Amino acid sequence: MRDPGQPSLDQLRVFIAVIDHGGFAHAARALHRTQSVISYTIANLEDQLNVALLDRSKRKPTLTEAGKAMLADARAVSGKVDSMRARAKALGAGLEAEICVVVDVMFPMCMLVKVLEAFQQEYPTVSLRLQTEGLGSVTQMVLDGRCQLGIGGMPMVMSNALDRQLAGHITMMPVCGPAHPLAQLEGIVPTAALREHLQLVLTDRSTLTDGQDFGVLGLRDWRLGDLHSKHALLRGGIGWGSMPEAMISEDLANGRLVKLRVQDGDSLEYPLFAIHRSDNQLGPAATWLKQQFIDLDYTTPHGAY
Repeated sequence: MRDPGQPSLDQLRVFIAVIDHGGFAHAARALHRTQSVISYTIANLEDQLNVALLDRSKRKPTLTEAGKAMLADARAVSGKVDSMRARAKALGAGLEAEICVVVDVMFPMCMLVKVLEAFQQEYPTVSLRLQTEGLGSVTQMVLDGRCQLGIGGMPMVMSNALDRQLAGHITMMPVCGPAHPLAQLEGIVPTAALREHLQLVLTDRSTLTDGQDFGVLGLRDWRLGDLHSKHALLRGGIGWGSMPEAMISEDLANGRLVKLRVQDGDSLEYPLFAIHRSDNQLGPAATWLKQQFIDLDYTTPHGAY
C-alpha cells in the first residue's frame, strides 16, 4: 500500500464544507462551484489519503469511521492556517505578536480574569505572558525590560525611564485568626499591642527596597515571599498582618479571619499604577490592555478572589 500523499488546503476545506453544508450540492452553492467539481475534489482527496472519507451508498453522503477522524484533522489544519493568516495581517498592521504583563500579587484575581477575558476577545492573535510579583518586583521587571506593562503599587524608583498612571486602588485590612490573642481585645487595638505579636510581612524579591520596610510594626516578623502562604498562616492563627479585602472577604464572613480595629484605621488604600518604560512606546494591544486596568470599577463588589 502506497504512503498517503499531500492533500491541499483547498481539498480539506471542500471536505469540511460538504459535511457542514449537508452534501455536495449544498457545498457547491456555498463555495460557488459546480457539484461535479466538489465531487471530483473529494475523490482526489480520498485518493491522496488512501482512505474512503464518505459513504455514498445513501442519498446523503455520510462520514466513514476514517472520515470522522480525518474531519477532525482537517478542521485543525484549516483553523491553524486561518490563525496564521490573521496573525500575519495583524503583524503587518503593527500589532504585537506577544506582550508580557506583570501584575501585583495583591490585585484581585477575579478582576484580572475579567480583564484578560476581554483582552483575549479583542486581540485573539496576540500571545500573552503573565507574571505576578509583589512590591518592587513589578517595577524591577518593567525597568529591566522583561515586561512591557506593569500594574502595581507606587514605583519604588521614581525614574525618568518610567511612565506611570494611577489605576485604582486595593483595600488592605489588618487581620488575624479568631483564636489569636489580638482577636480577643475589645475596641481599638493599640499599636503597642500589635508590636508584641508576630507580624507576617510580604517580602520584596527585588533589590529596589533594600533596607526599607513598609507597614512593619511588629518587633518580631516573618518575611514571606508568597501571599497565599501568608493567607494560610493567618487562617492558621499564626501572627497577624494586612491582606487584600477581596482575598479575605469570605474568610471574614465565615469567621475564619477577624478584622482588627487598629489606631491607624481599619483599612488602608493601596494605590495601583500602570507603568511602562517611557523610552519603549506600548503597542496597540498593550495600550488597550493598560486602559482596561485604568478603567476598572473598584467600587463594585469583586466576588471571589
